[in-house]
Amino acid sequence: MLIREATGADWPAIWPFLHTIVAAGETYTYPRDLGEEQARSIWMLSAPGRTVVAVDGTTGAVLGSAKMNPNHMGPASHVAGASFMVDPACAGRGVGRALGEHVLAWARAEGYRAMQFNAVVESNTGAVALWKSLGFEVMATLPEAFRHPTLGYVGLHVMYQRL
Repeated sequence: MLIREATGADWPAIWPFLHTIVAAGETYTYPRDLGEEQARSIWMLSAPGRTVVAVDGTTGAVLGSAKMNPNHMGPASHVAGASFMVDPACAGRGVGRALGEHVLAWARAEGYRAMQFNAVVESNTGAVALWKSLGFEVMATLPEAFRHPTLGYVGLHVMYQRL
């Protein structure tokens, strides 16, 4: 697996799985009917943000993507944020972990002092376990802050790691 800077040419491979994940309404706070143009503007960041793709080292197929950016502005801009999408067809192959490790290394290299995830759905136990294994802590849980399509109201974790 290779992680590299995303280009506009990668968007046609990112959009199908991003659309599927967002439309499912189980893990992201984006509107479930998010359109392609708006999704692209949210996901494909320009500096100081960055968007990357994880690609199969043999076929070049896009397996997942991450975007990273300052989580806040001004005097809190030393805290990074990030979001991740892995093609559901590639689940269990270590794509999320590789993207997480890449994003953390990027944040450290860029001089960020911490990384914060603002809204990790508590019922997304795989992601919560992954982020904990990479050193994140649940700092707070906002009770019933996320309306899951089958579980009803569940909490949103704010997760944090000092770098």
